[in-house]
Amino acid sequence: MYANPIAYFFSSIFVLIAHIAMLVNIYFNGNYTNVRSVAVLGAAVIILDIAYLVGIIFFKQASYILDFLLILIIGMSVIFQSCFGEVGFDVKHYITCIVCLVASKASYLLCRNHKYLQDKKKYIYAAIGIVVLITLVFTSAENMWIEIGSFTIQPSEFLKPLFVLACATSIADQQKKHKVLFFNVVYENIALFGIMAIICLVQVKSHDYGSLPTFLSIYAAGFLLRICYPKAKFSKKKLFAVIAVIVIFLLIGLKYAPEYVQHRLHVDIWSDKTGDGYQQSQALIGIANGGWFGVGPGKGFLANVFAYDNDIVFATVSEEWGLLYALMMVFTIVVITAVPLINPARSYFHGTMSACVSAAFLVQMALNIWGSCNLIPFTGVTVPFISTGGSSLMVSGFMIGMLLAAQSPVFKEQKNKKQEAPVPAWRWNE
Repeated sequence: MYANPIAYFFSSIFVLIAHIAMLVNIYFNGNYTNVRSVAVLGAAVIILDIAYLVGIIFFKQASYILDFLLILIIGMSVIFQSCFGEVGFDVKHYITCIVCLVASKASYLLCRNHKYLQDKKKYIYAAIGIVVLITLVFTSAENMWIEIGSFTIQPSEFLKPLFVLACATSIADQQKKHKVLFFNVVYENIALFGIMAIICLVQVKSHDYGSLPTFLSIYAAGFLLRICYPKAKFSKKKLFAVIAVIVIFLLIGLKYAPEYVQHRLHVDIWSDKTGDGYQQSQALIGIANGGWFGVGPGKGFLANVFAYDNDIVFATVSEEWGLLYALMMVFTIVVITAVPLINPARSYFHGTMSACVSAAFLVQMALNIWGSCNLIPFTGVTVPFISTGGSSLMVSGFMIGMLLAAQSPVFKEQKNKKQEAPVPAWRWNE
């Protein structure tokens, strides 16, 4: 049961009030032809809130802050996605949000025992290999999704939590150094560098350059915590050398990037508003048109622009709901990533895992927002929890479960398969 019933009650009330306030805004300012659509949306959001808030009581955790933040952002996502263009209940997105919540609890139960995960590292590496193989065989530069009936799966999304688990480490692991030529190295660190290189090559082959910074952020967070563990002795020269190598690879990648990538790096969106600058120019116009309080749910023109519900979702929310709501959405996700810093993880493995997940969320969100605002070239990545996409939402939920597990881990000693029989008392003196 929850350790503090009063805090649980008021946190639940806060979530419900926040969502009810958004639904009231839709009722008075939304674009709908039948009030029934607003009622159905409201009932679905409130039922989901209550079901989840009651359900978390049955999970024994040290902290429930992330649960309240998760259901808060998921409710916002359902409301936003059901209003773009015209108010109507988005059933498909609602179902994927439920899958996201279920994935968070499954991940929480799976990732609580760090010793179990460390023992299964070889299976994690194998899973990465399988996902990479599936990506190479069943996807292409023209289509990064696998179609299964009416559903689509983006296999590269599933590399993110697997790569996080691979990057997570313990202090004991980093002390297993081996002499190679003139260097003391940890074999696992070399293996991770190789996996990162393979993932980069796969992303380049698939022309999915937008996801590269997310994977690099996961690796960077994991790498820094691997070489900076308590009382570690590492060479600053080695660290600077690694950074220099990464910068060199980035510069080479930018120089020899495909022609369309080069064009995006230098395009003037206002002089090419019908070409590569179309989405960004329309996104900026939408943000300006929305102002602080928006034109009203369902009243924006960005719903007619391609990828309005994922790639430029920040601009679409800003237009219909206003920059104030959009910033509240961003603030909620930032707080989710900050909670592991406020409540430190209980093991070094979980701390590394939390750092990698937080880095991935922040970088992914920043790429989407900065791309929409023309601060960087347009990348087409999603905002965690807000953008549409079954694979993205499920993976985001799974990664939130990792943060939950880091706040409430379990520590179980491995049982010996064969226990020695007790020595009879009559033989103690032998």
